[in-house]
Amino acid sequence: MSKPLKSILTVIVILLITGLAFYPRLKEYTSKKPEKGAEAGKGPASAGAKGGGGPAPIEIMVVSNQKKKKKILSTGTIIANEEVEIRSEIAGRITSINFREGDYVKKGTVLIRINDADLQAQLQKFVYQKKLAEVNEERQKRLLEKEAISQRDYDISLTNLNSINADIDNLKAQIAKTVIKAPFDGTIGLRYVSEGSYTNNATRIATLTNVNPAKLDFSVPAKYATIVRKGTSITFTTESGDEKFRGTVYAVEPKIDPSTRTLTLRATSPNSARKLVPGSFARVEIILSSKANAIVVPTEAVIPNLSGHSVFVVRNNKAESAKVEIGTRNDKTIEIIKGLNVGDTLITSGILQVKPGGDVDIKTAASKQL
Repeated sequence: MSKPLKSILTVIVILLITGLAFYPRLKEYTSKKPEKGAEAGKGPASAGAKGGGGPAPIEIMVVSNQKKKKKILSTGTIIANEEVEIRSEIAGRITSINFREGDYVKKGTVLIRINDADLQAQLQKFVYQKKLAEVNEERQKRLLEKEAISQRDYDISLTNLNSINADIDNLKAQIAKTVIKAPFDGTIGLRYVSEGSYTNNATRIATLTNVNPAKLDFSVPAKYATIVRKGTSITFTTESGDEKFRGTVYAVEPKIDPSTRTLTLRATSPNSARKLVPGSFARVEIILSSKANAIVVPTEAVIPNLSGHSVFVVRNNKAESAKVEIGTRNDKTIEIIKGLNVGDTLITSGILQVKPGGDVDIKTAASKQL
């Protein structure tokens, strides 16, 4: 190692040892410096802050009569008025498709035709057999009238004719099933088959849906089972927007679901504009009663305690506690049945900072509908 390098390393080592020796005293000096500044800052202003005897800042509202609605909030699902999956009752090859996806079709419109050549051939065969059986039955009938044959012989010929007629009726029913028609007015959905496809009763051809009027399934708690009934009016909104729709309950499940303790209801709502889409989520509101002169206050203004509930009001610029009785409530408001009067000044914010008989500093005053 060269002599200059040794000298540099020696100097570095000396500086490190010196720094370690003086570090505790340096730390003590720097920590004491702010304390001195703090002591220098002590004065009348600081002493005033420590005292903290000023009035509590609060927000208030003037109590007034408001229209209070007792209502039930629920959720539901929009469903179609009528909906069916188009399927074939018999197996066969599709010979024609007479609709386009998204078409609106009337009841009785032919949608699908299935190959019926073999059934038509069998029908023709039975038609020929029927002619022969009719001639034979007529001949046997004349012979029976002349007592040339027994009743048994005639009954055999008549049974043969009736059997052929039954076979013809059965074939006609099978042929009718090869023509699939729309069971009601509605809109055809997506198509899942093509001409030439082989279909049977397990093959989904398309879906036919009628959405006017729309239906809504929803549930209410069991305690409302005797209140909400057939004919009850409802309002609801969907995920697509804030537009309110109206409906009427037309069917009620006859029993309460034991697993959820709720009652399921179904309502209808006009849907000529097709704004209600089956499968959509809905928020349901049912108005049970309406009170014109009710006192309603914000939820945060009511203080629960061991003896019930209380609020703070302002009288002569001082806070006073008032015991109240509450009625119906929701997440934002509570109805006050007793303990408040119209015109009272209610403290709605800053309640934690006030005490009975303490001075208050009103920051905001409002008289509003909740």
